[in-house]
Amino acid sequence: MRKLRILIADDHGLVRRGIREVLHSRLGWRVAGEAANGREAVAKAIELKPDVAVVDIGMPELDGIEAARQIRESVPEIKILVITMNESDSMIRRALDAGADGYLLKSDLTVCLPKAVEAIVAGKRFLTPKVSEIVLEGFLKSKSEHQPVDWKAARITPRETEIIHHLASGKTNKEIAKQLKITVRTVETHRARIMLKLGIHSLAELIHYAMRHGIATA
Repeated sequence: MRKLRILIADDHGLVRRGIREVLHSRLGWRVAGEAANGREAVAKAIELKPDVAVVDIGMPELDGIEAARQIRESVPEIKILVITMNESDSMIRRALDAGADGYLLKSDLTVCLPKAVEAIVAGKRFLTPKVSEIVLEGFLKSKSEHQPVDWKAARITPRETEIIHHLASGKTNKEIAKQLKITVRTVETHRARIMLKLGIHSLAELIHYAMRHGIATA
């Protein structure tokens, strides 16, 4: 069976060593490469094409969120696990928006790292209970304030606009994938990210949004 190949990106050598030791304890897992800054992380991800990239947010030259965004755009099939000490709701949302499949606090690293890697490799999101609680509190707060989403501030990308157009036109994920020459999984990821950005929860709301902003017509 092919080994799970993992890239570690963190500017602290001791942290990389700790992560490496935890990962090496799992049969069938190996560290394919390491990076000490964001630019190196992107370059290594493109070169090595690992199965998983464990990316620290607070790296020099290119922060982990932008590194995650570039990795996601360059090698869409890589699973990305963001690690950090930052517990803010806005940072968690930024990381998920950038394409992270999981968000792990460094305080939970030793206990939760294997679980996080297993979850994202299986195609699931991974948030520790504490991170989930932070996200939920932020969501409830935004709902209680009744603030409409500013679609321009949400930074919808050209590709996401294209996905919205096709969804609003009634195309299935499979049809969109075939037309855009991408995988169904990539379409699903775009769709989930769009809904997270816009704060909407159904296809009906997405269609309404598309019509309101001229992306689709009735």
